Amino acid sequence: MRRAESINLKPHSEIRNSMAAIRTQREIRQRAPWWLVALLVLNFGLMTYDARDAETKQRKIRSLAQTIMYPLQQGTSSTSGWIGGFFGRITELRRASTENEQLRKRVTDMEAELRDTRARAAEATRLEALLKLSTGTQYQSIAAHVIARDPSMWFGGLTIDKGRWAGIEVNMPVVSPGGIVGRVVSTSPLSSQVMLVTDERSGGGAVVGELNQSTAMGSIKGMGESGLLDLRYVSGLEKVQIGDMVKTTGQDGIYPAGYNVGEVIEVRPGSATQPLLIHVRPSAGLERLKEVAVLTYRPPPRTESDQALPNLDKKNKQ
Repeated sequence: MRRAESINLKPHSEIRNSMAAIRTQREIRQRAPWWLVALLVLNFGLMTYDARDAETKQRKIRSLAQTIMYPLQQGTSSTSGWIGGFFGRITELRRASTENEQLRKRVTDMEAELRDTRARAAEATRLEALLKLSTGTQYQSIAAHVIARDPSMWFGGLTIDKGRWAGIEVNMPVVSPGGIVGRVVSTSPLSSQVMLVTDERSGGGAVVGELNQSTAMGSIKGMGESGLLDLRYVSGLEKVQIGDMVKTTGQDGIYPAGYNVGEVIEVRPGSATQPLLIHVRPSAGLERLKEVAVLTYRPPPRTESDQALPNLDKKNKQ
C-alpha cells in the first residue's frame, strides 16, 4: 500500500517542477527585452563617454553636459551676482556715508582752524599797529584787550584787562592806531574802566588841521548815543571843510598833542560873533575796538605865577 502511495505522489511533483520551469522561462522571455535595452543604453553611454571630438580631442559627453548645464550656471551666476552686488552696494553706501561724515568733520575742523588763524592774524596785525604807535611816540604805552563794553546812552565805556598792577593810573589817555579812544576813569589791580571820547561827560582840546599851522582851535565834547563829537568854540571866520582832520592840542591836560581825533562830517556857517557848528566822527573805530594802548602820559605841571597886577591882587584879597 505504501508503494502504491509513492507511485501516486511521483507524478504530482514532476508536474509542479515542470510548471515552475515553464514560469521561469516565461519570465525570462518577458524580461529579456528590458535587459537588452539596458545593455544597449549602457553600451551607448560607454560609447558616448568615450567619444571624442576630432578637432579638440575633448569628450563629447563633457561638451553635452556643459551645454545642458550652461543655462543653469548662467542663471545661478546672474542671481548670485545680483545678490552680491546688492549687498555690495549696501556696504559701499555705508562706507560712503562714513567717509562723508569724516570729510564733513574734517571740513568743519578746517573751517574752525581757518577762522582761528584769521582771527590770530587780525589780532597780530592790530597788535603790530599798536606797537608801531608805541614806537612812534615819546610816551610809553601799555597794550590791553577790551573785555567788556557799556553801550548805554549815558555812559559809553570800555573795560580793559590791565589795571594798577600793570602801571595804569586814573586819567591816563587811551588810544588806538586810528586815534584817541578816551581816558581811564577808574582802576582795579587787574582791570580798568575807560570813558569813551563820545561820552557826554567827556571833553578835550582840539584843532582842525595841524596844531602849528591852524588857528581853528576849539574844544570837543561827546554827543552820547549818536557816536559823534561836537567841536565847539571855533570862530565863525575860520575856514573848515568836510573831510578835514581834527587833532588834539595837548592843552587840556588829558591827551598829548598831535593825536587824531576824527574827521569833520558836518559844518554849519557862523559869523564874527557866532562860532561854527562842527560835528566830527571819531577815527578810532570805537564800535569795533578789541585792543587799545594806554599812554603813560602825565601832563607837565602848571607853574603858578609869582607876580600879578596890583588891582587884580587887591580884588582877590577882597
